[in-house]
Amino acid sequence: MAKQVVPEAARQRRRRTHGGTVLSEEIIVRTALRVLREHGSTGLTARRLGAALGADPSTLYRYFAGMDDLARAIGDELMGRALDSWTSTGDWRADPRALGRAIHASYLAHPQAAVLTASRVTGRPREIAVDETILGILRGAGLPDPVAVGVYHAFIDQSLAFAALDAGSLALADEARTRDEEMWRSTYARLPAESHPNIAATAHLLARRMPHSAFPAALEMLLEHIDVQLSRVGA
Repeated sequence: MAKQVVPEAARQRRRRTHGGTVLSEEIIVRTALRVLREHGSTGLTARRLGAALGADPSTLYRYFAGMDDLARAIGDELMGRALDSWTSTGDWRADPRALGRAIHASYLAHPQAAVLTASRVTGRPREIAVDETILGILRGAGLPDPVAVGVYHAFIDQSLAFAALDAGSLALADEARTRDEEMWRSTYARLPAESHPNIAATAHLLARRMPHSAFPAALEMLLEHIDVQLSRVGA
């Protein structure tokens, strides 16, 4: 039988933690982000988090149904931070560009948490607010609902996919990441033109570009797609 989560109003601890803190969902999530940063995406456990909070690990289950529920809350926090950093301008092109970059940046600020949560659907309020905002931008621009939903799907999956990909690179040890980036010069740039003519012809460009995220370019491609869809609506 699943553990029952205690309602928010009933969760206040009568005694403070060993560190003098009164627990809340917000404090637990913030501490979990720190634990993830220090121990990696597989290092978040109830025992380790309890120690970081100065509380018994079982206390966490007064706030979350389990560690999976906590992971969803962490993802929701990252989405909320993205939305909080974004300001609407009313421009259909500028707004999704800025929001996509904000989502990407929010997850990259916590790469270990991004690896853990980018593939999750949290169903929590801040994620829902982001989804409502994106759909509002697209429908407000004049896209029919089926097209708006298709573009929304591509937008959010693209933003999170690149967040997970780029966060995975950032979460590597510095030595491993440097070795991966140098592969474009140490291996690809040395491939003979006789067997790999296309790589050989573009090796210097690949070495310059590939260590960097393709997310900005992919986002611009998606915005161009939206422009095409809008032109079809107006035709």
